[in-house]
Amino acid sequence: MPAPTHGAVVVGVGSSAEDLQLVRTAAGEAAAHDRPLHLLHAFNWAAALESFSVSGPRAAAEELLEQAGRVAAETAPTLPVTDEIVEGDPIEALVRASDSAFLLAVGDGGMAGCPECVPADAPSVQLAARAGCPVLVARAEPPPQGPLLVGFDGSESSRATLAYAFDCAEGRGSRLLAIRVTEPGHDADGDDGLLDEAVARYGARHPRVAVECHTIRGDPGAVLVEQSRSAQVALVGARGDEPLRGMLGAVSQTLLYHSPAPVIVVRGLDPDDEDGS
Repeated sequence: MPAPTHGAVVVGVGSSAEDLQLVRTAAGEAAAHDRPLHLLHAFNWAAALESFSVSGPRAAAEELLEQAGRVAAETAPTLPVTDEIVEGDPIEALVRASDSAFLLAVGDGGMAGCPECVPADAPSVQLAARAGCPVLVARAEPPPQGPLLVGFDGSESSRATLAYAFDCAEGRGSRLLAIRVTEPGHDADGDDGLLDEAVARYGARHPRVAVECHTIRGDPGAVLVEQSRSAQVALVGARGDEPLRGMLGAVSQTLLYHSPAPVIVVRGLDPDDEDGS
């Protein structure tokens, strides 16, 4: 029997009101991609054993998932939904689930409202850095109904991100805004057509998606954050052309901390898989 997370949109469910909004976002994403939704809650047995009754915290966790299931059903009535309570650390549980998931959805912990207040080891940052699949970091405020924004720098990572972005745009019935940012002083001779060529390649299987392409000079992170202000979601490769930088590159970190729009950090995908699956 396949694991419930296989090919699903997995969402980490906590007890805050923001987590229920996250469930709505994840359910919409699952419906757009024709994927099941899997609700996951990590149960801390150590804390439960310190309470008067273990059954109390366990029952609260079950009620939490039932409430999340109702929210998902209201958002997408025909969406297949499963749920799971696991023991242990939430981050480790979600990282494990991401190995077989289509997408992992998490909240930003208030990051967009106060980026300088969020530690580098915040759960959403850790998951964006370690997951085995794309990670959607949602925001508390709903985004505008603008285009999907995708950053492209010509790297293998950004090619996989562009392919995935086309799939996202088609599922949502949205237009795509593809941006390539070249830093001042960069010699662009010979690669002016990189973005157009990549869009032609990955867009061939998505003829219904309207695409707008721009190459802009400036700081990549700053340009993409500014462009994201009118986007319904911003997509970026985990590391771009910075393979030695670590789990997350400078641009993906900048968007995570400063973009007002939800961010999908794309990782774990084959750049030659043109349907983004």
